[in-house]
Amino acid sequence: MDKLSIFALNSSLSFGERVAAFLSLHLGEHEEREFEDGEHKTRPLENVRGRDVFVIQSLFGDDEQGVNDKLVRLLFFIGALKDAAAARVTAVVPYLCYARKDRKTKSRDPVTTRYIARLFEAIGVDRVVTMDVHNLAAYQNAFRCDTEHLEARPLFVEYFSSQADHELVIVSPDVGGIKRAEQFRESMQQKMGKPVSSAFMEKKRSAGVVSGEAVVGDVEGKVAIIVDDMIVSGGTIARTVKACHARGAAGIVAAASHGIFTCDANEILALPELEQIVITDTALPFRLHQGRVLEKLEVLDAAPMFAEAIKRMHTGGSIVELLTV
Repeated sequence: MDKLSIFALNSSLSFGERVAAFLSLHLGEHEEREFEDGEHKTRPLENVRGRDVFVIQSLFGDDEQGVNDKLVRLLFFIGALKDAAAARVTAVVPYLCYARKDRKTKSRDPVTTRYIARLFEAIGVDRVVTMDVHNLAAYQNAFRCDTEHLEARPLFVEYFSSQADHELVIVSPDVGGIKRAEQFRESMQQKMGKPVSSAFMEKKRSAGVVSGEAVVGDVEGKVAIIVDDMIVSGGTIARTVKACHARGAAGIVAAASHGIFTCDANEILALPELEQIVITDTALPFRLHQGRVLEKLEVLDAAPMFAEAIKRMHTGGSIVELLTV
């Protein structure tokens, strides 16, 4: 594709290589250099003047680079691209950091979603692309530059519809996720050509403690698919699993776009009632150890969807049609 360049920073290199392969392109050459005092520089090693440039970097912390380090490297690289006269720079961020703090819940709370938007805008980014942010409205309102939002829903629908022999119920683990769960339920019902029901969990949070055990909706005798945007410690999923099991669910699986999996997740999600965990590869589940949790983990490849989105953005195609199930 004419005047299109794609780069992937080192921590997202594998994902970027798969994206480029689906587009029959090679990743752009770049340098990431470390200095002894902990500083670093990142720069393109090829001409980007007048080009439509996409930079891939998923902003989750891992064993080698923390969230802040990855964010700064991405911002500096975008700045270098703009200084090298790139015509347009799009930040492709499969997992967007700090997106959960999108409003003040206590006095003098930060609104980090807005601050992240200001950082991207200050460095000169033209567009940001991500998948399944915690609060879509907050994401869209925080950025003044162009934004695109992809959804893992088509990936989950394709996966679950191919193996759904039982009656299904789509469960939201809290009221805030009802819209996401309902869209998934409608897509599953249309794909399968038979009724799919819904339910949601009561959830209360105070001082970091989550409570609430009521389930609204009938799960008895059905396979419950718990749908969320991310799994962090696994506490919300585990609480929902226990409630569905107590109310007679015939089987229970969980689906989340981003598997962050803090260290406690190895123990919290080891529930025998939870049969399977399905995530995408926007974040790597490197914190999960060998054991029951890792054995029931299924990771779906999101690279083809991001590749198609890049192609459509470059050529003026429709992102909405890409997400239609």
